[in-house]
Amino acid sequence: MRRTWTGSHFSFLLFSLVVLALLAVPGCSRETKAAPTKAEVTLDPNIFDVDHPELFPTTRVSLRQMPTTLTANANITPDVNRTIHVTSLGGGRVVELKVRLGDAVKKGQVLLTISSPDLAAAFADYQKALADERVAKKALDRAQLLFDRGAVAEKDLQVAQNAEEKAKVDVATSEQKVRVMGGDPAHPSPLLELRAPVSGTIVEQNVAGFEGVKSLDNTPNLFTIADLSQIWVVCDVFENDLGDVHVGDTADIRLNAFPDRTFKGTIADISRVLDPSTRSAKVRIILANPNGMLRPGMFAVATFHSRRVRPALVVPGTAVMRLHDKDWVFRKEGSGRFRRVEVHVSGAAADGMQEVREGLKQDDEVVLKALDFSTAVAEKKE
Repeated sequence: MRRTWTGSHFSFLLFSLVVLALLAVPGCSRETKAAPTKAEVTLDPNIFDVDHPELFPTTRVSLRQMPTTLTANANITPDVNRTIHVTSLGGGRVVELKVRLGDAVKKGQVLLTISSPDLAAAFADYQKALADERVAKKALDRAQLLFDRGAVAEKDLQVAQNAEEKAKVDVATSEQKVRVMGGDPAHPSPLLELRAPVSGTIVEQNVAGFEGVKSLDNTPNLFTIADLSQIWVVCDVFENDLGDVHVGDTADIRLNAFPDRTFKGTIADISRVLDPSTRSAKVRIILANPNGMLRPGMFAVATFHSRRVRPALVVPGTAVMRLHDKDWVFRKEGSGRFRRVEVHVSGAAADGMQEVREGLKQDDEVVLKALDFSTAVAEKKE
């Protein structure tokens, strides 16, 4: 049977050819290919390339036997052996205060004046003893005269002699009491002048003007005078570190008030008793203070140098640069290439070498003068 094509068949065929043609177009394909992108290049800010590395000499990290170091917080205190507590043996009321806390005083200088009934009573006893001694002396002279003429017996003379001797003892005792209380037997007065027993600095004051002062049982003392030409640095060392601290060893002292200076002291004593709450012992360091710049109450850090040695990596101090509160060195990575490396350093040795605890290993090469290298690199970037 012969098949005939109608108009509808021709329309369907035409539509199919158009669809196939559209699908064959590359821009209309459902599968699209991603365009290639260029990889991003990042630079390490700690890598530096220089054109003339010979301008920057290097040095190798070396291994050295160094003493073990230990640090401890400390504070400045007066030397107890050079500290005097000043009290008054006579009570009364303060009528004049001549010194204040922190003043420097000389031995024999008047600190305050007290109107003292005790001193007045001592003067009265002294004067009575003088009067009794004069009477006893006259009685002895009369007894001696009568004895020489045979008018009295020898025992009567001995009684007079005994009375005169007792009167002399009373005079000496009362005079000594006046002097001990601070009075002058030649100038009777109820005003007691309290004088400095030693030269030094007043580091404590517990009395003000017109206050009442008790005798003998003063609590607390009126003044404390300390000779600050030599002071103590007292610190706490934990029991685990006591084996590295010995009497006679030296210690480096750094103070918050003078961060750029280092003071040398000697360990004078290590407490035999531990503090049960902190498990630490008090270590006392003697430190000379000739100009008085070290004041009691200052905070300090003590660095002890133990007799026990240990291996340590060291570099010259010039190879370490301080930047942003961190320590850095420039380690050689290759020909003309250097890497900036953060390191942890500790105390410097006497010959200018710096101990490096972290960041480097033995035989690493670092720039000898880190600051010069950093400056040259910065100028090159500009």
